[in-house]
Amino acid sequence: MLLIAGLGNPGPQYARNRHNVGFMAVDEIARRHLFSGFSKKFRGEIAEGTIADQKVLLLKPMTFMNLSGDSVGDALRFYKLSPADLIVLHDELDIAPGKLKLKTGGGNGGHNGLKSIDAHCGKDYKRLRIGIGHPGHKDRVSPYVLGDFAKSDAEWLEPLLDAIAAHADLMAKGDDAGFMNKIALATNAVEPKPAKPAKAGAAEDSKPAPAKSHIRQARTSAQPKALPTSGPMADMLKRLFGKKD
Repeated sequence: MLLIAGLGNPGPQYARNRHNVGFMAVDEIARRHLFSGFSKKFRGEIAEGTIADQKVLLLKPMTFMNLSGDSVGDALRFYKLSPADLIVLHDELDIAPGKLKLKTGGGNGGHNGLKSIDAHCGKDYKRLRIGIGHPGHKDRVSPYVLGDFAKSDAEWLEPLLDAIAAHADLMAKGDDAGFMNKIALATNAVEPKPAKPAKAGAAEDSKPAPAKSHIRQARTSAQPKALPTSGPMADMLKRLFGKKD
């Protein structure tokens, strides 16, 4: 059995916060893999399902971020799981938006949710660090992580969450390299690309015809619509333009 815990804060006022991207990822996994509905248990919300022929529990702690370990620890102990059976999905300031890192163990980087889980479960669990970028100064971190994603962030956030869910089977099987490769391919494919030059002919058709110069306009307007074919004027034009009978 595998326990996948996504971190965040409970309540609709936090639902779109950057700090809640772990909740978002778990919700997308549940939707993609047709998990049961979430029910209240272990001071959190839990759903059951199967990924890669393995029973998986999805957990969203409802203890607020700083006490995430209370909920995760309860679930681990109840099912007699070890930290090796735990994957935690969380936001990461020190990774660029739209990028991921997947590793086992390591420091908490000042993340209060990880600090709490470390205290209850030890450090030898796997972490999927979901990059949200840094606001630039430590004094702006709190309002930044507790602020909502911008509308423009949907361009990278939605494809990223979709890719995490689509390839969760690789993560569940412990194929970390394969998982990260699939994520890279999926997210690179949706990055904005520079506009390509239009094909020859296509651009010409779509552009208005270039305006004629004043001289060209004058020449055009100065020419008679119908030239005389007989008389003195016709003789003069024949001599001028060298037209022969």
